[in-house]
Amino acid sequence: MSSNRTKKMLSADAVKRALVESFIKLNPVVMLKNPVMFVVEAGTVIVLLMAVFPNYFDSRERVGFNVTVFLILLFTLLFANFAEAIAEGRGKAQAYSLKKSKQEITANKLVGGSIVVVSSTELRKGDIVMVSQGEMIPGDGEVIEGLASVDESAITGESAPVIKEAGGDFSSVTGGTRVVSDSIKIRITSDPGQSFIDRMIALVEGAKRQKTPNEIALNTLLTSLTIIFLIVVVTLAPIANYLDIKLEIPVLIALLVCLIPTTIGGLLSAIGIAGMDRVTQFNVLAMSGKAVEAAGDINTMILDKTGTITFGNRMASELVPVGGDNIEQLSGWAAISSLKDETPEGRSVLEWMKKQGMSYDASLAEGGEFVEFKAETRMSGMDLKDGRHVRKGAVDAVKKWVAAQGGEIPSDLDQAAKQIASLGGTPLAVAVDNKMFGVIYLKDTVKPGMKERFDQLREMGIKTIMCTGDNPLTAATIAKEAGVDEFIAESKPEDKIAVIRKEQAEGKMVAMTGDGTNDAPALAQAEVGLAMNSGTIAAKEAANMVDLDSDPSKIIEVVAIGKQLLMTRGALTTFSIANDIAKYFAIIPAMFMLAIPEMGVLNIMKLGSPLSAILSALIFNAIIIPLLIPLAIKGITYKPMSGAQLLSRNVFIYGLGGVIVPFIGIKLIDLIVHVWI
Repeated sequence: MSSNRTKKMLSADAVKRALVESFIKLNPVVMLKNPVMFVVEAGTVIVLLMAVFPNYFDSRERVGFNVTVFLILLFTLLFANFAEAIAEGRGKAQAYSLKKSKQEITANKLVGGSIVVVSSTELRKGDIVMVSQGEMIPGDGEVIEGLASVDESAITGESAPVIKEAGGDFSSVTGGTRVVSDSIKIRITSDPGQSFIDRMIALVEGAKRQKTPNEIALNTLLTSLTIIFLIVVVTLAPIANYLDIKLEIPVLIALLVCLIPTTIGGLLSAIGIAGMDRVTQFNVLAMSGKAVEAAGDINTMILDKTGTITFGNRMASELVPVGGDNIEQLSGWAAISSLKDETPEGRSVLEWMKKQGMSYDASLAEGGEFVEFKAETRMSGMDLKDGRHVRKGAVDAVKKWVAAQGGEIPSDLDQAAKQIASLGGTPLAVAVDNKMFGVIYLKDTVKPGMKERFDQLREMGIKTIMCTGDNPLTAATIAKEAGVDEFIAESKPEDKIAVIRKEQAEGKMVAMTGDGTNDAPALAQAEVGLAMNSGTIAAKEAANMVDLDSDPSKIIEVVAIGKQLLMTRGALTTFSIANDIAKYFAIIPAMFMLAIPEMGVLNIMKLGSPLSAILSALIFNAIIIPLLIPLAIKGITYKPMSGAQLLSRNVFIYGLGGVIVPFIGIKLIDLIVHVWI
C-alpha cells in the first residue's frame, strides 16, 4: 500500500464531518433503511413526546427519567450514524484525492491532419489526440501509435512509470496520468463524465454500494428478531396490567431497545462500507460490496498467463555458447547487438547481463549503425565502424546469413536451439560476420514471488488454474515454475468460460484474473473478476474489480479482506446477541421488583435501584457502539482456519466476551448512576 493512501482512521476532520452527518442521518427516510435503528428512533420520538407533554401522557412525575431515557436513546442513534458516517467519510476522502487529479487539461486533437488545441472536456469517444513528453493524458483511451513511459502515480500511488505501446494488452491509458518520455497517439474511448476516474470517484464515495447476499440475510435475521421482540414488549404491557403491575412506556421502550440487536444493527453498514474501503487501500477498486464479500468464499482461481502470471514479453534468461566459445565472448556480442534495440527482448538482454554482473565493451558500438529487425530478414544488429557486422535473430535466419559469408555452423547449435524450444522458450542466435557465437534463451518470465503467493492461496484452500494459448509443453514449463495447481494449454476464450462454469456447477465460487480483451467474457462470468489496470478497456469493464497495480497475486489480499469482512460481521453479530443476556438481568428484574419482590433474586449484579438498572443498561447499550467502531472499520485479524474453528473462536472470544463485558460495564455504570439518581 502506498504511503499517500494511508489515512488516520479517526482524524479530526473526519470526526467533525461524521458528527454533522450523524444528525443529518436522523431523517426517518434514511433510518428506515435500517429497521433495527428505525425502531430505536420511533421509541426515541415517543419518549421525547412524553417528556415534552407530560400532562397529556400523565407522566409529570417521570419527566426527569423520560428526558434521561430520551437523551440516551438519541445518543444511541447518533453513535450508530457516526459509525456509518466515519466509514463513508473515508471513501469520500479518497474520492476527494481523486478529484484533485481531474484538473483542466488541454489536448492536442488531430483534425484533418493538423493539431488543434482543445479542452479535455471537449473530447468525445473516437477522437484522436497526440500526447508528448511532460504532457497529461487528457482522457481514457488506447494507444494506436508509438511507445511511451507513463507516470500513473496519480491513480495507483506508485512512482515507477509503466510502458504503454500500441497493440497488445498494454495499450490502455487513463486520463489524468502523465507521459514522461517519448510521444504516443491515443484514441479516446470514453465521453466526459464516463472516464475511469469518474467511475472510481462514484464508487469509492459509495454511491453505488449494494448490499451483499450475506448482508441481506443478516438484515433479515435482525429484522425478524426486532419484530419478535417488538411483539413481546407490546404484549407484555396488557399482561402486566392484568397482574396489576404498571409498566411505564419509557421502561418498555428501554426494554425493547436492549432486547433488539442494536449493536450489530448500528455497525452493520459501517462493516460493509469499510470492506470496500480496505480493498481500495490496497489499490484495488471494487465495483460493489458483493465482489468483496464473494472474495471471502472463493474456492477456485482462474488466471490468464500472459501479462498476469508472466510479464507478457519474452525476456532473456540464459546465454548458451556454441562451437567451443565461452560465455564472455557470447555475452559481449549479445550486448553489442542489443545496445540500440528498443524491443522488450533487446532490452531484456542488457538487463539480464546487468543482474548477472557481466560487462561488455560499449565503445565497440560507437559510430556504428543500428540494423532494425525486419520481417524479411528476421534479424537485427549493428554494423560496426571497423567493418564488422553483428547480428541477432531467428536461428535459421542467422545460420543462412553466416553460411552466405562462408562461415561454418557449429555442430551443437541445433541441439542448443532444440533444447530451448523444448522448454517452451525462443532461441535467438548471435553471430559476427561468418562466426556463430551462441544462442540467447528467451522465455516468458514468471513475475517474481508468484510461486510463494500461490503457495499462500493453496494454504487458504484455493485451487489455482492457469489458462494459456501456449502449447502444452510451454504451458507445463510455466505452470511448474509458477507453482499453479492445474493448467489448460491452447485455451480459447470459450475454454476459460467453460472451466469457470464447470467449477460453478460443482458449487464452487470462482475468481478470474486477466488483462486482455479475450479475458473479458471469463471476467464477467466469474463471481470475482479482477482485471489488471495495465490491461484493455474491455477487460476492465467486464470485471467487478480492477487492480490498479496490475499485480495478479493481489487476489490474496482481496480474498483475505473478503474473509475478514465476513469474520468481522460474524464476530460482532455474536457479540451483539450475547451481550443482550446481561441486559436481561439488568432490566427485567428492575421492571418487576417493586410489584414482585421475589424477582430480586434475578438481580445478580446487585444493581442499586430499578431506575439505575434501566438507565445503566441503556447507557451501556449506547456507548458500546462507538467503542466498537475501530474494530468494525479495521476488521478483526484474519487467520486461515476452518468453519468449525472459526465458530469456536467466535463463541469463545466474542460470545463469552459479549456476556462478560456487559455485566462488568453495566455494574460500573450503575455505581455512578445510582449515586447520581
